[in-house]
Amino acid sequence: MDRDVYRRIREVEQDHWWFVARRQILADQIARLDLPVGAQILEVGCGTGGNLSMLTAFGDVSALEPDDEARGYAAAQSGLVVRGGLLPDGLPRFDKAFDLIAAFDVIEHVDADVASLSALTGLLRPGGNLIATVPANRWMWSDHDVRHHHKRRYDLEGFRKAAREAGLEVVKASYFNTFLFPPISAVRLLKIAAGRKGGDDEALPAPWLNRTLRAVFGAEMGPLRFLDFPLGVSILLIGRRPA
Repeated sequence: MDRDVYRRIREVEQDHWWFVARRQILADQIARLDLPVGAQILEVGCGTGGNLSMLTAFGDVSALEPDDEARGYAAAQSGLVVRGGLLPDGLPRFDKAFDLIAAFDVIEHVDADVASLSALTGLLRPGGNLIATVPANRWMWSDHDVRHHHKRRYDLEGFRKAAREAGLEVVKASYFNTFLFPPISAVRLLKIAAGRKGGDDEALPAPWLNRTLRAVFGAEMGPLRFLDFPLGVSILLIGRRPA
């Protein structure tokens, strides 16, 4: 990602509606998995570490981040050892297999997505789970994706297919950030039509708006326990390594 994107994320990820509601949804999904006590968990591409505290509620967390500055900040804030590494072929060696691997908005950054998912599958214990999120809808491509160094946006079937080719059994695959999909789509299409670049999607909105957006996005948590949404701004996938 651009250096200023890392900086803005670091400043807002504990309060911004998108980060807060996404953590709530992801934590709820993880809580529904059959993780053992003291589960071994790996977050790949942890960025500046905003998800690490949430993950420690479920087990013993290890972390990887390729960016030196973000890695240092994540380690300082979390107190965890955050190692460097690149997907798919530059991962460090581990002396354990993982019960859960988290890749939150990571796979869209790599050239070889299937190979990267396969490398992560190889780090799971048999029966272990990978939980991943990626941005959805190719038509939503914008300057935001360029600044975040995305390689692609996905459709649901394409990401499900990539996970299966990597050797995962897909347990859940759904769009999410669905309730806000209409206004976000409208804004994105207007920006594309106007040829607008730049902007600051990570900016913290006014408090009242931030609370409202967090509540609307977070309201998807309950339905996602039982339903798979047919559209949304992002994709959530949980895959299991066959036992």
